[in-house]
This record gives sequence, C-alpha cells and structure tokens, in this order.
Amino acid sequence: MVVVKNIFPCSNGTTMPLSTLSSNSFLDLEKGDPLVFGSYWRKKSEECTVVIKGCELMSYLSDPSNVCWYMLGELRDAIKRLHNVVGNAVTQDKHIVVGTGATQLFQAALFALSSEAPQPINVVAAAPFYSEYQDEVDVLRSGLYQWGGDAAKYDKNEPYIEVVTSPNNPDGTIRGPVVSSKAEGKLVHDFAYYWPHYTPITHKADHDIMLFTFSKCTGHAGSRVGWAIVKDIGVAKKMTRYVQMSSIGVSKESQTRAAKIIGVLCDSYQNFGSVESELFFEYSKRILRERWEKLRLVIEQSKVFTVAKYPRAYCNFTNETSETYPGFAWLKCEEGIENCENYLGKLKIRARGGQRFGVDPKYARLSMMGKDDEFIELLIRLSNDKKERE
Repeated sequence: MVVVKNIFPCSNGTTMPLSTLSSNSFLDLEKGDPLVFGSYWRKKSEECTVVIKGCELMSYLSDPSNVCWYMLGELRDAIKRLHNVVGNAVTQDKHIVVGTGATQLFQAALFALSSEAPQPINVVAAAPFYSEYQDEVDVLRSGLYQWGGDAAKYDKNEPYIEVVTSPNNPDGTIRGPVVSSKAEGKLVHDFAYYWPHYTPITHKADHDIMLFTFSKCTGHAGSRVGWAIVKDIGVAKKMTRYVQMSSIGVSKESQTRAAKIIGVLCDSYQNFGSVESELFFEYSKRILRERWEKLRLVIEQSKVFTVAKYPRAYCNFTNETSETYPGFAWLKCEEGIENCENYLGKLKIRARGGQRFGVDPKYARLSMMGKDDEFIELLIRLSNDKKERE
C-alpha cells in the first residue's frame, strides 16, 4: 500500500495515524453510517447499559391515554429534556410521535397530510435533495401522494407537500421553503442534522411537523428510533395510525435504550463541572471539525475537486461563532470530469452520484461519519491521486 506520511495535522498539533486498510479494497463511503461517534460511547458503556428482564415490556401498549399510545413515558420525557438542553426545537404544547427512524415518520407525515386529498398530492424537495425521498415516495405506489421533483421548479397549480431539509443532506446548507406556486402547500421539516456538532443552533425551530432521529443525534443508528414534533393533534393521530398499521408501534427495547442514552447525555450537561470527561456535542464537533480541516487541505491541493465553504454563525448552544461541519462532503469534479461518482470509483472510493440527488453527475456525496481508518484512507487515496496525475 502506498502511504502518505505527515500531511494530516490535527488542530491539537498531533498527526493523524496512518490507515491500516488495504489500498486494494473498495472504500465504501456511499452510506452515512455514523460510527464516528463510537469512541465516545465506549467510554460511557457502563453508564448507558440497560438491563431488561424477560417479563418486562411485553405489551403493545405503553400509555393508552397518549396520542402516541406505544411511546414509553420515559422516552417522551427524555426527548423533551434533550430539546430543552440543546434549544433546537419547541416542544411545549406539541405532540411527540415516535417512529422506527425518521424514514417511517416521513412516510407517516405524507400519509397524514394527504389522506383526505381528492387526488394524489405532489411531494417536492429542493435539489440537491436527499436521495431517498423519491424512492420512499415511489416504493409504495400510493394513491395518496406522488413524487413531484425539484421544489424550486414546481409551478403546478396543484396542492403539494414540500420537504424542507435543514441542514440539507447532501450539501449541508441551511434551508427554508422555496416553492413559489400559489397552490395550497404543506410543509414537513426534516431536522435530522440540526444538532450542535453539525451546525450552529441559531434558533428554536417551531414548525407544524419536525422530524428528528436518534441515529444522527447520538450515532445510534441501529436502535432505529426517530421522533416527530407535531403541532396539530389530528395530524399526530394520523401519523400514529400509520406507524400502527405498518409496524404496530416501535420496539420498547429500542425506546428504553434511547431514553437511557439521551438521559446520560443530558445529565452530563446539567452536571457539568462534576465530571472530567468531554461532553458529547463538543467531542463530536471537534472530531468533525478536524476531519473537515484535513479534507479541505487535501481537496485544495488536488485541483480535481471543490467542496463548499459554509458561513459562520453564532450558536446559542455553545455560545460561540462557528461554521457548519456536515456529516457528508458534497464534492464537485472540475477539470472536465463529467461524472464524479465514476471518477471516485477509479480510486476505489464508493460514493453516491449527483443524479441520485436531482443534480448534475459532476457532484458526488461522501460520508464523513465512518471509522477513523476509512477517513484516513480517503485522504490517502485523494492525495495519491494528485501525485499520480503529476
């Protein structure tokens, strides 16, 4: 394996260790599996351990008096506490609906907003949009809604649902609604990445439907827990109904684990000063910031790719000004290279091409959230590509 030494300095003055991966293997950065945060939670293993007895959590029901009747009370309280600590969303006088990740809640929101429509409602999102939105809309072949494409180009005089993703996946930009049609429109806000390790928390989001996910908040993607904060009780009931019809609720084991981990996270902030360990969002932001610094250094030297720079903003959570550090790098190929995904494939780097996101194939998305070895190997391959071209 070709090795590039001492070109990836860390912000603390040290250098990143070399990769142990084979240069002959494919580097899969196509998906966003958030394993980057694993080292933090290994330090918290004992605190986050959950023991469930064989006789516990056997019922479908949790609280029949609650709109989301399968949601455990401790998870509801943990979610409200988390948003209160971070300050990224208003939960007061709203309803929380838990789902099997934000994916199920996205479908639940579309069902709730279109269930009484006389004809299929167009679902739109501004390009580059999250690549799975169209597939998730199309897969059910629903008679209630259909994919309507790029929100910025939507000009039909027909009802629509616009999905607003902020920070956006894949390009990390902060967004608002863009549809200019005078037709009746409804909004779903996807805030999967609106957490302080990815972006400054500039305000408490307060919208009709807001989607969040445990996987992007803490990195625990395998638990498959997401939640929606919903203003209208009728919409919340319909979303709950959708989850009931598709999975009869959400695993109580997963809910219990999520509640425990969120509780540990919140405790660390509210007991700050009594513990020596680094706080989660600060730790995670530092890791992402260092990765972005190293990637930008390599990108600037490559002359093949460009990557967006993000404006700085004041974060109400950290009380400091900083920029966005997205979970994905949105690369654009230069020098006449027409297909970024294919070019990266020649370097044995698997990425997701721009066409999946509704834009030009000159773009591609790479995950910044994998293991250290994967990220180091990415830097090495991009750097070695420059040397080979010279």
